[in-house]
Amino acid sequence: MFTRIVNALLYQGLAVRVNQNQQSRTIPALYAIIASMNQYNFDDNYGENHPVDTIYSVSQLNGEAKVLLESNFPSIWVEGEISNLARPSSGHIYFSLKDDSAQVRCAMFRGNNQRLRFNPEHGMLVKVHARVSLYPGRGDFQLIVDSMEKAGTGALQQAYERLKQKLHSEGLFDSEHKQKWPKIPQQIGVITSPTGAALRDILSVLKRRFPLTPVILYPTPVQGEGSGAKIAHAINTAGQRNECDVLILSRGGGSLEDLWAFNEEVVARAIFNCHIPLICGVGHEVDFTIADFVADERAPTPSAAAELITPDQNTLHQQLRLTAQTLIAKMKGLLETPQQRIDWLERRLAQRHPGQWLSQQQQRLLELKQRLANAQRNIQRHCNERAIALKKRAMQQNPRYQLQHWRSQQQSLSSRLYLACQQQLKSAKQRFQHASHNLGTVSPLATLGRGYAIVTQANSNQVISDAATVQTGSEIDARLSQGSLRCKVLRQTLKQP
Repeated sequence: MFTRIVNALLYQGLAVRVNQNQQSRTIPALYAIIASMNQYNFDDNYGENHPVDTIYSVSQLNGEAKVLLESNFPSIWVEGEISNLARPSSGHIYFSLKDDSAQVRCAMFRGNNQRLRFNPEHGMLVKVHARVSLYPGRGDFQLIVDSMEKAGTGALQQAYERLKQKLHSEGLFDSEHKQKWPKIPQQIGVITSPTGAALRDILSVLKRRFPLTPVILYPTPVQGEGSGAKIAHAINTAGQRNECDVLILSRGGGSLEDLWAFNEEVVARAIFNCHIPLICGVGHEVDFTIADFVADERAPTPSAAAELITPDQNTLHQQLRLTAQTLIAKMKGLLETPQQRIDWLERRLAQRHPGQWLSQQQQRLLELKQRLANAQRNIQRHCNERAIALKKRAMQQNPRYQLQHWRSQQQSLSSRLYLACQQQLKSAKQRFQHASHNLGTVSPLATLGRGYAIVTQANSNQVISDAATVQTGSEIDARLSQGSLRCKVLRQTLKQP
């Protein structure tokens, strides 16, 4: 059972070089893994004779597998060719190591890759010192690399360098063979996959920068077996049809294997023999192919290739506006200079003409006449104002005027005195009425007016307030509001204590 597990792990991509120095460390580690796994009774009939009692979650399964690998497998040296190299902004390096039949994922973190004495590249043959691990998030078997050394050049990289050297010696890369394309192409040809993202990027850039230029697509596969010959055929077809001013050869990024069709000799020679200027925009900025060196111009990306061969419509509009403004300014300058000369001559002629002198003198005469009339009006107005002022002063000194003034003052004072007396009388009358009202409120007469009477002794006029002080048969006087009565007491009603 263990043998099958180990073989499965190795099949996933662990290409281990075990030499005499490493064998003493690697073989005991394998036995350690066997010993640690024996506790689970992984025999050939495990699934038949031992029902599974424990149900693992995926996270638990990956976590235990990771612990098992990291705790029982030693740090090892692995040799292989770099592929799928990635350098994210975090500073880590992610890549795959491969040989002819397998590959394994690798991760080298920033703290370790800062000690590298070379720059890893696609296709480079390297030796890495790493520990075996497993990434639980995806269940991927991987190597955690702590150091890396060069081990030579990979097979693809060697083939790439041989072809590059061969074509360079034949002069296919020489600058004298490079062709120029028109600044404003009338028609653009694109050689790429009709379903790839590169075509969408190119069309998006062309629509944004210069949508007037028509585009012809020469579809071809850009990856896989036989794709090199098909790319060369598409280039030859575009050259034979001769319907474009410039061609773009492009595809998206990828590994050295993904881009290998653009490193084939048949593609390089088709580009060199093409009489139409060809721009190569393959991969990303860090990707270099043989096609880049043979093409008339290399662009780092497909989008950059589209920008390289087309003008920006906004820039063209601005240039046209500036050119139109410059042309209008120059035309105005050419027309204004003779017109200014004519105007100057007309002014000189007008200044020296006798009619102009007579007109000036006539205008001067009119101005003097106007000034004289204005002076006369001003003198007359001043004299009138002076006469009015003197007349006013003479009237003020006249005794009649003074008597009239004093009479007016006397009348004003009399009127004010009369108004003051009336006001005082009115105020005194109001105070008297108020006092009378208050006095009437407390007067006994007011009480009599409501039906009451004041009773007094008939002889002494002494007010009677108690019935006990009056004898039966005596006479009393009752004073009313209107008149009085002489009354005789018939009966007494005393108040009970």
